[in-house]
Amino acid sequence: MSKEGTKDILVIGIGNSGRSDDGLGWLMLDYIKNIFLDVDLLFRYQLQIEDAELLSHYRTVIFIDATKKATESGFYFKSCQPNNGFGLTSHMLEPETILWLENELYKTGPTTFIMGIEGEKWGLSLEPSEMGLLNLDKATNFLEKNLNLILTKKTPCLL
Repeated sequence: MSKEGTKDILVIGIGNSGRSDDGLGWLMLDYIKNIFLDVDLLFRYQLQIEDAELLSHYRTVIFIDATKKATESGFYFKSCQPNNGFGLTSHMLEPETILWLENELYKTGPTTFIMGIEGEKWGLSLEPSEMGLLNLDKATNFLEKNLNLILTKKTPCLL
């Protein structure tokens, strides 16, 4: 597919709103749909091989998921680089694997980023933790301030 037929931006929220902070990626999509009208959104429990084809239709893709990793700012935002297909046979695919697959099959090479929002509560619950909501707020402020920079294929700094 040529770049002329592509859309600007897709944001994929990964998670499960029934497992407390695991739903932070979905909560971010709920926020985005009210602020950024020209952004396509996709809710996923987990990434699948078929998502590689979907990526090929966009210039920019942002993956958003909750993370158990400790972060300095309550979240991280980084460039996503293909990983040579590591984990391709797993039921839980990483964004780097999906990007690698897109590059191998469709060769459009969208600019991709990963946002991880730090959480602390992962059990069965519809309520995110207080810390998770605080970090979600920090991540939404960052995204709102930096979306234009992201669309120019630059990775903004967290400072």
